[in-house]
Amino acid sequence: MTTSPACCSIVPPYLLRALVASGDPLLAERAEAALVYDETLRRGRVTAEARPGGRTARPSATPGDASGPQRTVHDAEHGTTLPGTTVRSEGEPPTADEAVTQAYDGLGATWQLWMDAYARNSLDGKGLPLVATVHYGTDYDNAFWDGTQMVFGDGDGVVFLGFTRSLDVIGHELAHGVTQYTAGLNYQDQSGALNESVSDVFGVLVKQHSLGQAATDADWLIGAELLAPGVQGVALRSMAAPGTAYDDPRLGTDPQPAHMDHYVDTADDNGGVHINSGIPNKAFHDLAVALGGNAWEAPGRIWYDALTGDIAADCDFATFAALTLAAATARHGEGSREAEAVATAWAGVGVTPAGTTGSGSGDGSTTGGSTPADPGTPPSPDAPAPAPGTEVAVRRTGGFAGRTRERTVVLGELPEEDGAAWRSLLQTDRLQGLAAAADRDYPDAYCYGVRCAVPEVDVTVPEPVLTDDVRDLLERTLRGGDTA
Repeated sequence: MTTSPACCSIVPPYLLRALVASGDPLLAERAEAALVYDETLRRGRVTAEARPGGRTARPSATPGDASGPQRTVHDAEHGTTLPGTTVRSEGEPPTADEAVTQAYDGLGATWQLWMDAYARNSLDGKGLPLVATVHYGTDYDNAFWDGTQMVFGDGDGVVFLGFTRSLDVIGHELAHGVTQYTAGLNYQDQSGALNESVSDVFGVLVKQHSLGQAATDADWLIGAELLAPGVQGVALRSMAAPGTAYDDPRLGTDPQPAHMDHYVDTADDNGGVHINSGIPNKAFHDLAVALGGNAWEAPGRIWYDALTGDIAADCDFATFAALTLAAATARHGEGSREAEAVATAWAGVGVTPAGTTGSGSGDGSTTGGSTPADPGTPPSPDAPAPAPGTEVAVRRTGGFAGRTRERTVVLGELPEEDGAAWRSLLQTDRLQGLAAAADRDYPDAYCYGVRCAVPEVDVTVPEPVLTDDVRDLLERTLRGGDTA
């Protein structure tokens, strides 16, 4: 099963955009950098072992067995080359680095939930080794699944703390991997919101399973451990009460709807994937609380059956509701308490189950090869030379928080080195070549958009396929030339 290009990260772009507009230069700079990284990720699902921006080829690993996970944690040392230096492998003792320990333990807790609750051996069901990189970038406000591994930033320390702190965030990102190997939900509009919601569902189930919490005892918060002291909020998202997670001068107000009456139509964040996910999130929460007991049991199994059953990549809310109702009926019987609770939960958020319209393989994995190298196309003799007064609009969206950052600059007003770099970049097809290299989705990562009238350029590129020099130019432009 294949999917359309996209990307995802734990902090949605709309949160990062709010920080950009907060009036705090340091917060804005760091949020912009995070948006830049994530916006590019939002355009292609990772299946390759190399990327032009610096991903080194990773040796193939032997699939694990059902006895336990195969974990490897790397340290990017505040760079952006993945996977980085290996700092802890499966079975090795803890290091002095708390982020390494948190990532290692989080990978293990996630593997345990999938095995214990659904007899699924890792993300692909075949013992896929679990790989993570910590200390990615400088004060990077995000975490994301890039299709082959987890990547964690350290946060800016002012609004966001280290992203390895939150077990449900780790579970959320790794659930993108399960979706990648099963439903392959397109990362756009309602199917993208379902992609995000499925990750939120299984992210909180990882935490609840680890803590041994019943549905009625859980907080149903996503990323509660990420907000720094002084932030007016409790988490990034609330599954129990979407739209109430935060109300902060820097972050703005939680925009998630809890009902289809308030569905948000937007072009941002791949059609509001981090916003409208509140609707199916609320449905799952209400189902779990209505049934009581452990949410990873009957409710989680129903969602898992739907995710691994006859589901299409472009599945919408109504179709997914029908799939979960069919899964509950198949497992518990028509008219059962579980089936009735599923129907009630969807009705409560304004979704009427529809007939299944798509088909897809239950556990078919996505396909893909290595990402093509940056073509570095030389200037075309026909490409007009950008004049000093040329305006270039740069935009960064995506990320776990869903925030957006954008800035329009005049080439002649940039520092001489950056102006020259932009003129060279715009006279080539290099950006278009990088965009074409994004042959998969990058859930919860950043994407960059560049628009210019003369020469005509309108392109969006996921962060993982960017070369370091282009990414750095885009980040400097968004920051207004400040250095990190």
